Amino acid sequence: MFLISLFFTPVFEAHAQSLSSTNSTTTTFDMSGMPQWAKDIRRFDIIAFGSFPFSIFFVSTVMDLIRWNNANGFNMSEEGRRYAPWPAKSAGAIEMTNNEYTQMFLYAAGVSVVIALVDLLIVQIKRNKERRRLESLPSGSYEIETKPYGEQEEGTLEETEAEGQ
Repeated sequence: MFLISLFFTPVFEAHAQSLSSTNSTTTTFDMSGMPQWAKDIRRFDIIAFGSFPFSIFFVSTVMDLIRWNNANGFNMSEEGRRYAPWPAKSAGAIEMTNNEYTQMFLYAAGVSVVIALVDLLIVQIKRNKERRRLESLPSGSYEIETKPYGEQEEGTLEETEAEGQ
């Protein structure tokens, strides 16, 4: 019965878009109307969750190194490498306990949050520095006159060189 249901699964697909061809424009999410604090929270979330896999890798390596040192002082024999981190582990390695795994995940989550907080702090400092720079500029409006590249005013260096030849 299960195989039959797998066979007919493509027949019952759900279409995410309407079948009418009149509305073929794509829409993108516009964050220009969002308040700055919401953008900051979104960036914090993205960085915290994005750094978690790297944090878990490094925290588990450090915890394995600590366990290896506490067990036998970094002994490189076959028996001594049972506590070693991943690349150096021998056959019959001693795994972490549930309590150690829980600690590892909590430490990795803490490291990820710290990374996101440091990023938030750096962004806030840069934003405040730019705001102070803009506030220190003199007030008033400037009129900038632009001309196409080929147009030259009378008496420019190019014309005087051409006349001299």
